[in-house]
Amino acid sequence: MSPETFEHLLRLVGPLVTKAKTVMREPISAAERLTLTIHYLAYGDSQQSMSFSYRIAKSTISSIVRETCSSIWEALHSSYLRAPKTKADWKEIANQFQDLWNFPHVVGAIDGKHITIKCPLKSGSQYYNYKGFFSIVLLAIGDAHYAFTLVDIGEYGSNNDSGIFSNSEMGKLFQSEKMNLPEAESLGSGTNRTLPFFLVGDEAFPLKPWLQRPYPGKGIPEEKVIFNYRLSRARRVIENAFGILAARWRIFHTCIQTSVDTAVAITQAAICLHNYLRQTNSAAYCPAGFVDSEDRSGKIKEGEWRRIVSTEGGNGALRPLPLARGSRQVKTAVEVREILKNYLVSSEGAVPWQWDYVRSRGPVTEL
Repeated sequence: MSPETFEHLLRLVGPLVTKAKTVMREPISAAERLTLTIHYLAYGDSQQSMSFSYRIAKSTISSIVRETCSSIWEALHSSYLRAPKTKADWKEIANQFQDLWNFPHVVGAIDGKHITIKCPLKSGSQYYNYKGFFSIVLLAIGDAHYAFTLVDIGEYGSNNDSGIFSNSEMGKLFQSEKMNLPEAESLGSGTNRTLPFFLVGDEAFPLKPWLQRPYPGKGIPEEKVIFNYRLSRARRVIENAFGILAARWRIFHTCIQTSVDTAVAITQAAICLHNYLRQTNSAAYCPAGFVDSEDRSGKIKEGEWRRIVSTEGGNGALRPLPLARGSRQVKTAVEVREILKNYLVSSEGAVPWQWDYVRSRGPVTEL
């Protein structure tokens, strides 16, 4: 983070973390509180080691981190984590997905993670998940530029895996059609069928008219392989957004050793800082080669974040959600996917490289 960016951030957050002077001692300055917290998030050092480095009591370090993370969220989320509210907002995101990732009607890519935490006191099995560790759930929707637009943080890790999204506040709003998505539109001049606007996700999410996922199975027909490939290009933006988050904020490389409330505040702050730096200092925060890219044939070149996460992060604190099982597919959702598939292999919806790319790799479903 450049000095100029830090100074700007301090102007936004500083008033919320400044402590009044007392007759007992001089308070720790807002600049030092912000510096300490960013250091903690960026390097993932233990609070004990930071206590030695900053010569501040561990209990005070803990309070500063919790309070400053909450202040970062309060100062930044309304400006840098603004959820789309109008139909025009959603349409703008859809246009960006069409222009950058060649997939129509996409208003966001969705993914979720289990965030590993230490066992909360007196919590029983509420946070103990199917993988055998304690966690809270982070659900996030991203735009076409690797920024987060909607997040849902803090669900119990023990919640039924196939229902994590459906039972979240975010999922309930989409299901009840309260997200103010644009009305269904035609895909183009070649068809008079109208299709809804939707999210794209992987196999961890159910198939809905407003949430499209890949076709399952191996050895599927070429048209379905192409659909899966095209959808994966759009969905990969949220995978890369999480990758950037984990690579830049190394607090997510290990189990978060705090209370649940502080773990939620840490996650909120890191997501706000991610969006803030993507918008104000993107060249330094996410330089060329840091995210996945493609060559002219469509071959994927993995981004630098993958090396950082795999070599430094180990299993890390961000773990993927399991595949959804037993979820019923709504007939209209199946129809939407079929129409999309047919459009993407038509002369109007196809991209020049898709046939060579898919035929050179055979009938795979996961790219």
